Amino acid sequence: MTTTAQKLTFENYLVYDDGTDIQYELVDGELVPMSLGTGKHGNIILFLVRQFENIITQSGQSWVALPSLVGIRSPRGRRWDTSRIPDVTVLPLVQWDAMANREAVIDFNEPPPLLVVEVVSPSTQADDYRSKRAEYGLLEISEYWIVDPLAEKITVGLLDRAFYDLTEFQGEALIQSPVFPTLKLTAAQILAGKF
Repeated sequence: MTTTAQKLTFENYLVYDDGTDIQYELVDGELVPMSLGTGKHGNIILFLVRQFENIITQSGQSWVALPSLVGIRSPRGRRWDTSRIPDVTVLPLVQWDAMANREAVIDFNEPPPLLVVEVVSPSTQADDYRSKRAEYGLLEISEYWIVDPLAEKITVGLLDRAFYDLTEFQGEALIQSPVFPTLKLTAAQILAGKF
């Protein structure tokens, strides 16, 4: 569902304010409201952010894991702009700090995040598996997770020449992540989203 009849440029999107607390993605120049999702959807996001933050702290990496706080400008389309807001974004802390006094959006001239996660809901299923996968690959994001509580699986995409090689994990299979090699979580644990 889009909310504007008039197309927006990326610059207009960055300053857009309709007086509500609704968060929007920009897709081909149109504002697309992001739904809140279910409680389970939110639990999975918070669970992953906490798990990633624990590993980051233990490893001494200067990274940060953020829930739906960072936009990523996308190369989608030729005429109108697109900006995505992943459910979880992992990036260097210095990159996050650089956004302190500007819109929290990673632009084309900036390094891509280290890892992004999308948690599938019925309204985002096609975008998470197709559109975002293609866009994130073109942006050279090295690792892309699709956490799908509907299909009870997690798909981890590892970048290879702008395309993702995909591995699916279900049940008690341990997730394998080059960004987080010490991660010791099963697909079932992540999909449960319980602490």
